Amino acid sequence: MSFSIRSLQKLLYEIQKWPGIGPRSAQKLIVHLLKRKEQDIPLLIQALENIMTGIKKCPKCFGWMEGEKLCSICQNTSRDQSSLCIVENPFDIFRIERSQVFHGYYHVLHGLISPLNNVTPEALTIQALMDRINQQAVKELILALDTNLEGDTTSLYLVSKLKPLHIKISKLASGIPLGSPLDFIDDQTLTQAIENRIEI
Repeated sequence: MSFSIRSLQKLLYEIQKWPGIGPRSAQKLIVHLLKRKEQDIPLLIQALENIMTGIKKCPKCFGWMEGEKLCSICQNTSRDQSSLCIVENPFDIFRIERSQVFHGYYHVLHGLISPLNNVTPEALTIQALMDRINQQAVKELILALDTNLEGDTTSLYLVSKLKPLHIKISKLASGIPLGSPLDFIDDQTLTQAIENRIEI
């Protein structure tokens, strides 16, 4: 019995490390898993093993990919090479792609500048972005970042770094509520924000 308790405590501790999961949410997840452990746990283990062995960062855009070379978007030569959309994390690519309104390429920062959380520009893929712009014929950068303090700080930093390159820099248009992450924006609002983007 003590072994089982330690196992549950360990699982509870690990699940609470996930963003947005507190003690009560973690307990609900564990109760669900234990009720359906024969059906759900093997599938969950398989999915986690697939992530461990099969998912990695694309060496060009830093989005997620399966395979050995580049992600499917970076391999697609029919896309607009002159347009580059800057996002915080790879899930933002999925959201924007679902809108079917953007046809350029992406660059994933893997975070936002946040001095309070010790996230500096050096911790992000900003230098790789600068290198990429110098190698690629980019005419427009679209900053598709959250409209919160960290997103605005990151946007301002990027604009200061990129303005000397004389590239058109845009951000998503209004319609996205202030402080709202892209995760919670409906597809129609996101589509309008991309189509009506504002030059900075």
